[in-house]
Amino acid sequence: MTDVLRRGRASLAFGFFAQGVAFALLVTRIPAIQDRYGVSDALLPVFLAAVPILAGVGSVASERLVRRVRPSRLLRWSQPVVLLALLGVGAGDRVAVLAVALAVFGLAVGALDASMNMLGVSLQRAYGRSIMLGFHAAYSLGGILGASLAWAGAHWDLALWVSYLPVVVLLLPAALVGSRWYVDGDREGAQGVGTGGGTGGGGVGAGVGFKVLLPLCLVMTFAYIGDSTVSNWSAKYLQDVLGSSEQLATVPYNVYMVTTLVGRALGDFGVRRFGAVAVVRGGAVVAAVGFAVVASAPGAWVGMLGFTLLGLGLCVLVPQTFAAAGRLAAQKDGRPGASDAAVARLNVFNYVGFLIGSPLVGALGDAWSYRGAMLVPMVLVLVTVVYARSFEGQPDRYGGGHERPRTADVGRGSNGL
Repeated sequence: MTDVLRRGRASLAFGFFAQGVAFALLVTRIPAIQDRYGVSDALLPVFLAAVPILAGVGSVASERLVRRVRPSRLLRWSQPVVLLALLGVGAGDRVAVLAVALAVFGLAVGALDASMNMLGVSLQRAYGRSIMLGFHAAYSLGGILGASLAWAGAHWDLALWVSYLPVVVLLLPAALVGSRWYVDGDREGAQGVGTGGGTGGGGVGAGVGFKVLLPLCLVMTFAYIGDSTVSNWSAKYLQDVLGSSEQLATVPYNVYMVTTLVGRALGDFGVRRFGAVAVVRGGAVVAAVGFAVVASAPGAWVGMLGFTLLGLGLCVLVPQTFAAAGRLAAQKDGRPGASDAAVARLNVFNYVGFLIGSPLVGALGDAWSYRGAMLVPMVLVLVTVVYARSFEGQPDRYGGGHERPRTADVGRGSNGL
């Protein structure tokens, strides 16, 4: 059992890593994509908004799909689609091709994000201790690598397809091979779901109601409002408000990504030592202090300190929110796979926060001031402290006192290994 779980954990971590690389390669080359296809400034926001909207659709669809097929199978085939869609974005030559490629990318990303976190939650339940932050640390590491590759491509003026093709050629077969060892955790052995991942939803719960998940949905939304504020406005804020050079203005997001990686790499140890409630409260307070420092910073270097605190604070919220949703679903509906629908529903609010955050800060900055605009995500992140009790008891051993999974139940991967 231990070897199966370890292989499942390593293969899923690689899946998170590959997704981090792919997403960073897309979002960090948006100016190059705009130039390649001749997309106007007026049309660009439509394309950018379409991706998270369609990702939300993909996440909702995945909630229904996993009633008939295992999350591991959904993940196995959505990840190659994401990588191929990325290559399509880089290789096309007409706006219609770009629209189709981004639509496929968005839909597949929604299914991919949902199924990855479903497997992460079920594996954490099988382990009986916090490992969820480690998966998201792998995603952050992939994002750093993807952003570095994008910088190299821009520096050497490489065509988009030249930058994307080697990454897809390396990651796609590796992801397919690694998917052989995915472990569905407590869905293994569920009645009506055979070793081949066939149809038939028997034994798979439909999840918990929206009212139960509402506090976690709000936490997810507020966390991504904070995250999108950093990713979309940190450079402009440092340069236009704090008077930094253009070169220095590129540093805060890189610092944010590195501190996110560090915080997530160490976060599981904090959860095991102090509990999820304390870690979530601490992360929310640190993030709020970060926004306060950014809003009141007299100069660029103090502003960068604020963005550093933001990375350390925000990084723990999203992984712990997914884990808490899985625990709540297990408590409300003890059937195998009951947490999958909860994770898929919660994942939608990832994209809601992303869609709200950037326009909200921009509108407040134009109408009021960018310093004042930074106080809004600060207040929203602080609200997380109010909902911290929703994380109580997470992660608990095998999900709120349920019977420890039998060796036979977790001893098979997605291929019946």
